[in-house]
Amino acid sequence: MLLPALPAPADVIHLKNGRTIWADQVRESKNKNEDRVEYDLGEDTYAIPKSSVERIDVGGAAPVHAASGASAPDITPPTPSFDHEADIAEKVIRDGKVDTDALASLAQAANPERAATAYFLAGKHESDHGNFPQAKHYYESALHFEPDNSTLLIYYAACLMRTGHAAEALSHAQHAVVIAPDSPDAIAMLGFVQFASDRTPDAIRSWKKSLALRPDATVSRYLARAERESSAESDFSQRESSHFNLHFEGKDTSETFRRDLLATLDSEYDDLVRDLGYSPRNNIAVTLYTQQAFFDVTRAPSWTGAINDGKLRIPVSGVSSVTPELARVLKHELTHSFVSQMSSNRCPAWLNEGIAQIEEGKSSASNGHQLAQLFAAGNEIPFNRLEGSFMSFSAPEATVAYAESLAAAEYLRDAYGMSEITSILERLSQGISTEAALRATVHSDYRQLRDEMGRKLKERYDE
Repeated sequence: MLLPALPAPADVIHLKNGRTIWADQVRESKNKNEDRVEYDLGEDTYAIPKSSVERIDVGGAAPVHAASGASAPDITPPTPSFDHEADIAEKVIRDGKVDTDALASLAQAANPERAATAYFLAGKHESDHGNFPQAKHYYESALHFEPDNSTLLIYYAACLMRTGHAAEALSHAQHAVVIAPDSPDAIAMLGFVQFASDRTPDAIRSWKKSLALRPDATVSRYLARAERESSAESDFSQRESSHFNLHFEGKDTSETFRRDLLATLDSEYDDLVRDLGYSPRNNIAVTLYTQQAFFDVTRAPSWTGAINDGKLRIPVSGVSSVTPELARVLKHELTHSFVSQMSSNRCPAWLNEGIAQIEEGKSSASNGHQLAQLFAAGNEIPFNRLEGSFMSFSAPEATVAYAESLAAAEYLRDAYGMSEITSILERLSQGISTEAALRATVHSDYRQLRDEMGRKLKERYDE
């Protein structure tokens, strides 16, 4: 099912130190007597010495990373099968935008199939460009005209998942399977919705059935992940609160510990609602693991203390009460659930991790001097490299990435207020890029944000 937009063509700069830079466009230039490689990212241009470059690959596909908390799958969508699709597309999509007048005209004509096609194409255009809230509106209109179209139901269920409505998506995914019982796409989508709704055994059955109809690498990967989870949690028990589904191994956690943990989560949930002005729509799954089971299930790097991949996964070996450290970890991971839903899973990792660290109570004061020196020397990790997951970083790189993320979020909060941060998340959910969201709210692109942060760090910690 199409959830994130397909990766756009990109140029890849491979550095001699093993790193890679994904850019919109790359070219060689000369500055004085130095050969350089210039590359564009959005509206910004950067340059590095050519001597540091091993090779350049042109026209690759930029990787799509999911920030912490994201659980949206990326599988091939079914091929739409609508009559007169090309003809209607010419009317509905003009100059790269949805023509709302043409859409309204088609909707008023006495032809439900053409109206459904028009709204579907409008929704697909918006979802391809990351504007899932608007896509959701168009898909709903399409289903008004053709409520039993399995393709529409699949796309709509996928969009509901991206906008935090997994529970609502379930009935639509089930309906799609009833209409098209032999469609691997419909059955796979049902599996994704079941997994997001904390119904892992049902998801495993759906994905196995989908794969029997048609092999798919992404579905196979999610199935393996779900089977690891199911095996590790085969004898787990469950408790629920108003906002959480808690999974745990009975012999490793006392009743008092579980009760206190849920109370802590509920309290932290209320704190986040106040801070961010938002409340997630569905209950959040929380699983307590032994240390070994945690790494067996998540395959996370060794430096990871907990993870949120749509479900909060917390290793609690040797912990018998809700310590301040555990409460901090819970608050951090819970924040990711809020941020991911607020941004329709489009928040860059640096902002996601920065907000989570603010909410858990961290401050840059402990390493502000080192950060100030790092920025002064130009040795910080560029923001464009911090947009994707930190999971591939080594432990030292991750330390720097988290420190920079916290400093950036602190700067935005202190200079502009939390309301502007939430405005950034809202704009991200509408499909615009991170830099465009920054320019529309705090009037800074990445280069300006980096320079302003560097000055603030120097003023605060290095003078």
